[in-house]
Amino acid sequence: MSSLSDQRLEALRRRMHDTGTHLVAIGPSSHMMYMAGLDPHGDERPVMLLVSRDHAGFLMPALNIDSSRQKTALPFFAWRDDDGPDAALADLLKASNLPEKPSVVIDETMRADFALLLLDALPGAQRRFTGDTVGHLRARKDAGEYERLKASALLNDKAAMAGFDALKPGISELDVAAALRDVYKAAGAAPVFTSVCFGGNGAFPHHHTGETKLKEGDAVLIDTGGRLDGYPSDMTRVGFFGTPSAEFEKVHGIVERAVTAALAAARPGIPASAVDKAARDVITEAGYGEFFTHRTGHGLGIDIHEPPYLTATSETVLDEGMVFSIEPGIYLPGTFGLRLEEIVILRADGPEILSGMPRAAQIRG
Repeated sequence: MSSLSDQRLEALRRRMHDTGTHLVAIGPSSHMMYMAGLDPHGDERPVMLLVSRDHAGFLMPALNIDSSRQKTALPFFAWRDDDGPDAALADLLKASNLPEKPSVVIDETMRADFALLLLDALPGAQRRFTGDTVGHLRARKDAGEYERLKASALLNDKAAMAGFDALKPGISELDVAAALRDVYKAAGAAPVFTSVCFGGNGAFPHHHTGETKLKEGDAVLIDTGGRLDGYPSDMTRVGFFGTPSAEFEKVHGIVERAVTAALAAARPGIPASAVDKAARDVITEAGYGEFFTHRTGHGLGIDIHEPPYLTATSETVLDEGMVFSIEPGIYLPGTFGLRLEEIVILRADGPEILSGMPRAAQIRG
């Protein structure tokens, strides 16, 4: 039985055939983790996985080979600091058996000096990024990835609830963030980010959690994520400390309708821009369009932000197995911000929400 890495290499080569690609060059990135299960030490020393139609191998600094060998059976083309990478790269390219002017896919997250080293060795190569090869594969999650993402989302529910349960007069945003992180750590997960926003801080979509103290009448926004078994979570929920204001309840209802509209629009074969429009139209028609200042969603997999992106201009056509966020929001300067975020996997009949936590406002105090 072939390994997961073997299966993904086979799938990549099918995509290479379909797209007329002769070589895929991957740096030390999440693309490499996806394709080969390898996350080598990354510094200024060039590291690449090169995959051609009939060969795959690593350009690898000699000092990293022993540790990397534990993760992969693919061949290493080693180079030492004394000699530099040029000769090893030439040997790897010769083994790759490329045509004179190959079509080359470059990892868009690779260091520029790594990419130029390769391209300088392939004069006349046609080049593009990974969207229709590795990116195409990564955007469609398999059953194992779904299980990991689901487990990570359910843990995130517990962390978010612990954050709301920690609310009390005078507690700081940083104290609540610590309560969230404790939940991840207790489950063997790594906290990735925690954005805790009291009152007007919620009007900053990417607020940096700080020393602000909670007081009666504050709206509370918690956007948080951890990494469990290699896969992250990401979710936003809101609450209120005290009796919710009429404006808070009104805005919450509008954002909830925007989420519902986006969920209804998300179907295989539909452009990602249509999902963004469905959410945005609800908020605009309610008179708050200028206060919805970001895209409706982003993909999630090994990376917290990865394709597909749900924007007004996206030409991506949604497909089964894609995992992405739906997170419309309304941000009222000096008052509060309100965002509701779900991570979904797209099934044949529509999106399946990974979280089990209701979107209802968490009222405390």
